[in-house]
Amino acid sequence: MFNRQFSAHLQRGHGHAFTSFNALDREGLVVASRRNMLKASMTGMAGLSLPGLLAQRASGAASAGKGKSVILLWMSGGPSHIDTWDPKPDRPAQNRGPFGVISTKLPGVQICEHLPKQAAMLDRFTVIRSVDAKRSNHEPNMVFQTGNLDAEPRVNPESSTYPAIASIVAQKRGPGSSGLPPYIGFYRSRSHIAFGGAIGQQYDPFQGNSAAQLPIYDLVGTDSGKKSSAEMFQFPGGLDFQRLQDRRKLLTDLDSLRREIDSSGTMAATDVFQQQAVELLLGEKARQAFDLSREPEAMRQRYGNHLWCQQALLARRLVEAGVAFVTLDLSYHTASGTWDNHGDNIPPYGGISRGLKPLLPLYDHLVTTLVGDLEERGKLDDVLVISMGEFGRTPNMGTQGSTDGRDHWPNIMSMCLAGGGLRHGQVIGASERDGGSIRERPVRPGDLAATLYQYFGVPLETQYIDHRGRPRNVVENGEPIAELF
Repeated sequence: MFNRQFSAHLQRGHGHAFTSFNALDREGLVVASRRNMLKASMTGMAGLSLPGLLAQRASGAASAGKGKSVILLWMSGGPSHIDTWDPKPDRPAQNRGPFGVISTKLPGVQICEHLPKQAAMLDRFTVIRSVDAKRSNHEPNMVFQTGNLDAEPRVNPESSTYPAIASIVAQKRGPGSSGLPPYIGFYRSRSHIAFGGAIGQQYDPFQGNSAAQLPIYDLVGTDSGKKSSAEMFQFPGGLDFQRLQDRRKLLTDLDSLRREIDSSGTMAATDVFQQQAVELLLGEKARQAFDLSREPEAMRQRYGNHLWCQQALLARRLVEAGVAFVTLDLSYHTASGTWDNHGDNIPPYGGISRGLKPLLPLYDHLVTTLVGDLEERGKLDDVLVISMGEFGRTPNMGTQGSTDGRDHWPNIMSMCLAGGGLRHGQVIGASERDGGSIRERPVRPGDLAATLYQYFGVPLETQYIDHRGRPRNVVENGEPIAELF
C-alpha cells in the first residue's frame, strides 16, 4: 500500500529529499525488500522534513573555511543604487531622486541620508559601486547567488541546475559539531534563494523559518502580532522522545544483517546521516541556536522586534554555533521582492519615496547592529556580512507610468560588505555621472563567487559534476576581488 502511494506521489512529479536513496529500486533477491523498506520508511521517520536528511553531506567535505561564515542580507527585488550607496546629489532631480546625502566616516564619501548609522561606521565597510549585473534577473534570484551568468531562468531552462555558492560551501564544509546544517536560509519564497542544483538536494538551504519562533508579517509588511510555531522542533502528534528512540532501535535492528554484508559502506554512512538528522531534532545545541529567548533581553531589544532584525539576531547565533552560510531574504512578499520599487501605483512594491524610504532606516539599524554586535563579541573577523540584491534601478525616475519609481537596471548596481577579516574602509569602482553605467573597475558575479570561495578556502579550480554528467568549474569568468585581500 505504501509503495503504491509513494510511487503515485513520484509520478505526479513531486521531488523529495530522499531521491538519491532510490527507495523503490530492486537491489537483489534476499535483502532488497528490507533495504527498500528502510529507505522508503526514512522519508517519514519521526516526521522529519530536513532536506536530504543531511545525507551524503560528508561526501567530498573538507575542512573548508572552518571557523569562517557568511551572512548574506539579500535585498530581494533589487535596491536602487542611486538612492542608497551611490548617490548623485549634483544631478537633476529626475536623476538624483528625492533623497539627500550624508557624509560618512570615509573622507569625501557620501551615501543616502536615510543611512546615517552606516555612514557613521563606513570605515568598517567596503562599498562596491561598479557591480556588473547584466544577465541577472529575479524569480528565481540565481545569477549572483550562484556566481554564474547562465543561471538565469528566463533565458536558460537549465538554470536551476547551477548550485548556489552556499551549497558548494556546504558540500565542502560539511555539518558542524552542533549538528546544524551548514547552509540555512530564512526566506518567504523559493524564488528568492538559490539551491543545490546539480550537486543534490542534500545541499539545499535548510528552511530556518521552520525552526524558530518569529513574528509573522503579511505581504505588505504589517505585523500580525502572531509568531510562528517553530514546528521543526515539535514532535508530530502521538510521537514522543521514547517512541522516536524505539524507531531508531528498530531501524538499527533491521539493518544489522545488511550491514554485515554491505561492502560499499552505504548503510554505515546512512547511520551517520540518520543520527545527524535526529540530533538536529533532539540536540540541545541546535535547539539553543534557534531559541531567541536565550538571548539577554537587552540584546533582543538592541536588535528590535521587527522580523528582519530578529532573523539577523538568529543569524548571529547560528554562525556562532558553526553554520557556514546564512541567507536572510529581506522581503515581505513572495513575488519579486520588497525592494522592487517600480512605482507608488504598483503596490505592494511602492516607489522610491513610499516604497524604498521606509526600508532604509530599518536596514540601516539591522546591518549596523549586526556588524557592531559581531565586532563586540570578537567574531567580526570570522563572519563576512554582505548586503546586495539582483540589480540596480534606472537612472531616471518615473518608470511604468509612475512619478516616483525606478525600473530594473542590470547595467550596474552597488553592494556592500563588512567583516570576514577582509580589507575594508574603502569604495571600489565607480559609476558614470548619472549612475547608469560602470565607469571603472567592473565586478562580475563570477568575481563575487571567486571571492567567497577564496574566503572559505575552497580551491578556485574546484569542479562539480553537472546534471549531464560533465565536470563544471565552480568559478566561471571570475577572480577574487583583489582589493579585499
